Amino acid sequence: MSTLTIPQRLLMGPGPTNTPQSVLDALAQPTIGHLDPVFIRLMDDIKSMLRQTFLTENPLTLPVSAPGSAGMEACFVNLLEPGDKVVLAINGVFGKRMLENILRCGAEPTVVEFEWGQPVDPERIEQALKQQGQVKLLAFVHAETSTGAISNARELCALARQYDCLSLVDTVTSWCGTEVAVDRWQADAVYSGTQKCLGAMPGISPVSFSAKAVEAIKARQTPVQSWFLDMNLVMQYWQEDAPRVYHHTAPVNSLYGLYEALRLVLDEGLETRWKRHSNAHALLVQGLEELGLQMLVEQPARLPMLNAVKVPPGVDEAQVRQRLLQDHGIEIGAGLGPLAGKVWRIGLMGDNASEERVSGLLSALAEVLK
Repeated sequence: MSTLTIPQRLLMGPGPTNTPQSVLDALAQPTIGHLDPVFIRLMDDIKSMLRQTFLTENPLTLPVSAPGSAGMEACFVNLLEPGDKVVLAINGVFGKRMLENILRCGAEPTVVEFEWGQPVDPERIEQALKQQGQVKLLAFVHAETSTGAISNARELCALARQYDCLSLVDTVTSWCGTEVAVDRWQADAVYSGTQKCLGAMPGISPVSFSAKAVEAIKARQTPVQSWFLDMNLVMQYWQEDAPRVYHHTAPVNSLYGLYEALRLVLDEGLETRWKRHSNAHALLVQGLEELGLQMLVEQPARLPMLNAVKVPPGVDEAQVRQRLLQDHGIEIGAGLGPLAGKVWRIGLMGDNASEERVSGLLSALAEVLK
């Protein structure tokens, strides 16, 4: 077998994004045991940095040793039991994935659907909460990666509190690229992924649970259906005020990378980072409009880090993506579901949210569209 050689790509799709060299260097540090005192200290530091980036004081804030989809499943399987009522907002692919989790938990979903490209309407969610009564959980996607639409998480979480149910928020694409304020929203459970605006490697899913959510987990009448994702067990490995209890072999080197990526975010400053993503988005939209292209999502519901761009009539969208990759080494994403063949998804995440990267993409796209 030949030595593995991976080509250089500029990843400007829906994720993953390019990983900073210092994060790649951290991954190459020597592997040590997952119960080594040095690694235990690293775990505590990672929990602290996760709390800072989620803007929360939740003690149960930790990285799940698997990608964002596992973070989503961890939230659902720990909070839901058979027969629980759930109100679910769906305005894209990832709302539909939430539905799959709810059904597999044996819970009873009330689905409120919205047109793809539109944010979740709090008024319709409130109507559903009123009609159902005794709802256990309100679930929604903050930043819908399939459409580029952002919803008002603070207002939706306030509705959950008003109707005495838990709130569960998908922040996979928004975390570290725009404001995710868990405590200010009073969100009860959030999950994200490391491969988006954090700019780290794929494979880790940070989660955070409020005190109210932890009470619900501890008060369960049935076992969590996933042994690996059972927070009653996982929290014993990640607890800070008692001896660690072995649960699984943590992905040691990936957590080195997570530590370094979080360090870079905090060194830059959250608000500075959010502003950088917003500025890159404005530059991209201006450039796309100069090329005669239109955005799918109307302001002010556009995500700064995930931009859905309408494919012009008569243009082979797959050929454009192929030419960008083959001729320029740039990856952008295709549409999903009903948007397949109708939009391109352009990501501005982590280090790629910059004037230089946006200008390079626009130049390449202009050449290909000719």
